[in-house]
Amino acid sequence: MLTLPRLIPCLTAAALLCGCQTLDSLNPFSSSDDSTVKVADPSSVPVETYYNNGVDALNAKRYKVAAGQFDNVEQYYPYSSWATNAQLMHGYVNYLQDNYTDAIAVLDRFIQLHPANRDIAYAYYLRALSYYEQIADIQRDQKGTQEAMAALQEVVNRFPDSAFGRDAKLKIDLCRDHLAGKEMEIGRWYEKQHLYTAAINRFQRVVDDYQTTNHTPEALHRLTEIYLLLGLTDQAKKTAAVLGHNYPGNYWYEASYDQLIADGQVPNSRGRMEEEGFFGRTFHSIF
Repeated sequence: MLTLPRLIPCLTAAALLCGCQTLDSLNPFSSSDDSTVKVADPSSVPVETYYNNGVDALNAKRYKVAAGQFDNVEQYYPYSSWATNAQLMHGYVNYLQDNYTDAIAVLDRFIQLHPANRDIAYAYYLRALSYYEQIADIQRDQKGTQEAMAALQEVVNRFPDSAFGRDAKLKIDLCRDHLAGKEMEIGRWYEKQHLYTAAINRFQRVVDDYQTTNHTPEALHRLTEIYLLLGLTDQAKKTAAVLGHNYPGNYWYEASYDQLIADGQVPNSRGRMEEEGFFGRTFHSIF
């Protein structure tokens, strides 16, 4: 997993040198963490002062102050190049404070107003992370996971060869595993309630839609288990064969095989089972 890159918008050396002259006499917020401190004429404060005060506050993890400073840049110098950078930095500060809804709103505005900006890939990535960080545990509704996947996929589609695109791909896999886990939780509950058709639908969805996740072996085992309970022995053996072919030696395959033995469906010999062709099928040949 990649580390969130530090966001430093590119400014000219001259501007930075000018902005570094933020002595206490020029800094209206140097002695307070309250970004609402007023000066006689806020618009008279140089834009680079506001911006660099924001960067300094960000580096010091004084996020409230940083947000206020970047907001001042946007408010008092809305048509400057500094305002473009400040807007993106404002989104970053919201992200660092776990204000993900606010971060998404700021980043959506940045993307809409500055689609050709040199930092646009970062804006899309940070927006996707703001969705990703809100993913709920599998006990709760997974709408947020779907939103995160959509935002991450947009990063992959737009910037496939970038570090952001590569990291987004990894996070999409994690999202898919999360969604599969939710399906498994619901399927196990249905099985305990003897609602076997509903359980089969959930486990089958894991096999069909989330084959690459860690939940697939258990899903195949649960299907085998239910088919045996329903007397669908041929389907149970076929499903166990898929499990054995794709995950030989897996715990869930061992459990399925033991159930087939207990049900009298196969001899008590894994070698015999292999010889009879139980490992010769794949997902696509059965489902």
